[in-house]
Amino acid sequence: MARQPKAKAIERLKEVLDAIPELKQLSYDSPQFEGWKIDTGLAISNTFGDDSAQIHRFNNINYDPTKTWDTPDDVFLDMLSIPSVCQEAYVRGLELAASFLESMIKEVEEYWEDDNQRTSSRTRKKKQQDGEQTLKSSGALINAPPNSDKVFVIHGRDEGTRDQVSRFLEKLGLKPVILQEQPNAGRTIIEKFEYHADAQFAVALLTPDDAGSLQSDRNNLSPRARQNVIFELGFFIGRLGREGVCALTKGDVEIPSDYAGVVYIPLDASGGWQSKLIQELKTTGISVDANRAFQA
Repeated sequence: MARQPKAKAIERLKEVLDAIPELKQLSYDSPQFEGWKIDTGLAISNTFGDDSAQIHRFNNINYDPTKTWDTPDDVFLDMLSIPSVCQEAYVRGLELAASFLESMIKEVEEYWEDDNQRTSSRTRKKKQQDGEQTLKSSGALINAPPNSDKVFVIHGRDEGTRDQVSRFLEKLGLKPVILQEQPNAGRTIIEKFEYHADAQFAVALLTPDDAGSLQSDRNNLSPRARQNVIFELGFFIGRLGREGVCALTKGDVEIPSDYAGVVYIPLDASGGWQSKLIQELKTTGISVDANRAFQA
């Protein structure tokens, strides 16, 4: 059974929790209580699953008087016929149910992905699968499943910027993939690139390594990223979707006009790009601890 959206799960659990104060004012044998138990069981099952620890814990709540080891059987039977005793046990069971429901709501609020992140992750995964199928059908060598802690670093000739960004990703607990650091194993450059393209995210470093101009205006050169950077940027947009790619720009480098929708972050000297990159990683559903990046 597919898990329901986070907001819907919280809403349903809060509905059955909010009904408890009114139920506590009713008699222990009221039909409303039986209806509430059914509704609550469904809310929990639809949220956590039919065989989850949460639904078992709820189903094990006792709303009747409990017999202790030192209570004689005849005394206990008499207790079951006393309405006040039964009412007290009923209220005690509802209070325990309320405590369980509050714990479940907190679990969903704090540990479930937000709905927009789940949608983004599903979209990216679908695009990855489509991209893998296209590459396989064309003879490409991508044969590994997407790896959630691998980030492909697309770079040009600026090794200093490449190393700076790669070390930052390592501080976040991620594994930057730098193509020239990977063994060739007899592969051509394009085969090597395709083989290692099993990342969940790509960072493109648009550094001013080359210069170019319009044919009609050859005297007006503009700083540009290398052609391999633009090619690889386009590859990963097709593979991961625009939300799975972030471009870091240095200086006055020319921005590609064909890649609208891609996030471009300036590599500022103050290091503000680091926080922005962390936000983009989190938006795509990649779990990172920002505190690790800024520790001495």
